[in-house]
Amino acid sequence: MTLSKIVTALSPKSGLKSVYKSALTGALAAALLATPALAEATTLRIAHVWPGGSMIDRELFQAWAESVEEASDGRLQVQVFPGATLTGADSAYQGVVNGIADIGATAQGYNAGRFPLTQVVELPGVSASSRQGSCILQSLYDQGHFDEEYSDTRPLFMFTTGPGYLHTKERLIETPADLEGLRLRRPTPVVGDMFTRLGAQAVGMPAPEVFTSMQRGVVDGLSFNWEGMKTFRLNELASYHTEVPLYDLSLFATMNQRTYDSLPADLQQVIDDHSGMEWSLRAAAVYDELIRQGRQDAEEAGHEFLVIEDALDHPEWGPVLQQTIDGYLEEVGGEAGEIYEAAMTLQAECSA
Repeated sequence: MTLSKIVTALSPKSGLKSVYKSALTGALAAALLATPALAEATTLRIAHVWPGGSMIDRELFQAWAESVEEASDGRLQVQVFPGATLTGADSAYQGVVNGIADIGATAQGYNAGRFPLTQVVELPGVSASSRQGSCILQSLYDQGHFDEEYSDTRPLFMFTTGPGYLHTKERLIETPADLEGLRLRRPTPVVGDMFTRLGAQAVGMPAPEVFTSMQRGVVDGLSFNWEGMKTFRLNELASYHTEVPLYDLSLFATMNQRTYDSLPADLQQVIDDHSGMEWSLRAAAVYDELIRQGRQDAEEAGHEFLVIEDALDHPEWGPVLQQTIDGYLEEVGGEAGEIYEAAMTLQAECSA
């Protein structure tokens, strides 16, 4: 019903004179304009790679969506597209740049060569948990160490998976030499180069494809964190676990800059309030719980474990890991060494 019809409907029975009609019209107009709920809502589409219904989908992205909707009084509505259904794992970032998704979340490592400075935090020994790694990564971003790598989007928050280990189907990996001849899914090119140096065949594929590939014998094992072993059901296939920290995968949630700029200032503030360290650590809390559950699942299934303590100082694994670190920093060059030192300096602060 239009404003004039509302006034007309009220007028006959109440005997309102024209002056009162004008006053009523003005009051109703002001009330309508002052009511955000009556304004048309803006819909934001989130594309992420984790399976729909998984703990990360529910307790991170669905929770973020619900919190944004509540904080905006419904003026922002959020649609979540899990499981790479809107954009692929390796195209989520470009999908945000192009506006296919308003917000995208995936691993930097799925975008080969695009985030070399960010991926310094993935090197062995930088972090020992998702919380520590996420704190280090978000802190480095907040300090401006790799702004340039995200200049075409607006990052919301960054986080990490926690250390990635070795998981195999047929036998336990005890030394680096045991990798020779195996076909292993690599999580990042850096780990892939390590596998290749050790005589293994490094196979690249997004996490959602690993279960089927392992089931069909395309790969003999993989390097993955415990969260991934649970989320993607890989404990059902791999029974041998060598806990040597080969990497810590970095992840992001980022927003299309044009979408952000199109929002009024108060809704931009809602997005800002759902960005940064708070949500980085919320993501990490979900990951660390899944890490605990993933390892517990393997224990309860009677799997075999080998834990490599102080891996960087280990007589066999230490040189392999150090060579990986040195090789990556030399290859990237520029600010990579400075960022690595900054990351190691943040370890103590971020372990609290």
